Amino acid sequence: MLDILAFIESKKQEFANLPLFEFMQNQNLHPKQRLSFAPCMAHFIMSFSDLNKYVLLEKQPQNKIQSIINQHAYEDEEHWSWYLKDIEKLELNSNINFTQGLRLVWNQETIITRQITYIIAGYSYQAIPEIKLIVLEALESVGHIFFNLSSKVASELRAISHKDYFYFGDAHLRVETGHAMRTSEAEDYVATIKLTHLQRQQAFKIVENIFQIFTEWTYELLAYAQKYGAESLLENDTETALMVCI
Repeated sequence: MLDILAFIESKKQEFANLPLFEFMQNQNLHPKQRLSFAPCMAHFIMSFSDLNKYVLLEKQPQNKIQSIINQHAYEDEEHWSWYLKDIEKLELNSNINFTQGLRLVWNQETIITRQITYIIAGYSYQAIPEIKLIVLEALESVGHIFFNLSSKVASELRAISHKDYFYFGDAHLRVETGHAMRTSEAEDYVATIKLTHLQRQQAFKIVENIFQIFTEWTYELLAYAQKYGAESLLENDTETALMVCI
C-alpha cells in the first residue's frame, strides 16, 4: 500500500499547481469572485452525501478497513448543508424557479461536475474495502488542496462581510484534516495493507483517473468563475451567475 500512497502524494503535488488554485490566490480579485465558481459545484457536493451513505458505507462492516471507511462516511455525509448555507452567504442564491435550477445543474457548462459523481460510484460500488479506501485517499488529497486554499479566501471574505463560511472556511478544513482516517493509528494500519498484483494495478489506474477527472473539473470551475464571477460582482446581479444556459 505504501507505493500507492506515495503515488497519491505525487499526484497531489501536481494537482496543487493547477490554474484554478492560482486564481483562488490572486489577491487582485475580490475574495467573493475567487469563490464565484460555487454554484458550478452543486451536483457533486449534493451527490457526495449519497456516495457516502449508499456507495462507500457498509452497515455491517466485515473488517477493519471497512470500519475506517464507515467512520469517514459518517463524518462526511452531511457537509452538503454547509455548502447550501455558504451559497446563501455568498449571495449566490437568487430567486429562480425549479426548472431553471435543474438547468443550472444539468447543462453543458457543468458536465465534468456530474461525471465525477458517476466515476467515483463506478469505482466504489460493491468494491472490496481496499479499493474503496484508495478512492477515499485520493479524494482526501484533492480535498486537502482545495479546502486549504478556500479557507484562506473565506477568511479574507469574512473580514469584509463579517460572516462565517462553513463549507469553504476553516471549519471544513479542520474536519477534513481531523478525520478518523487521519489519526496516526489509522495511517499506520493503512500503510500495512497488502494488495495483490492485480489490485495494485487497479489501484494505480483508479488514482490516475480520479486525479484526471478532478483536474478537468478545476478547469470547468475556473471557466465558470471567469465567465460569471466578475459580471455578478460588477452588476450586483447574482442571478446572472446562477442562470447558466437557461
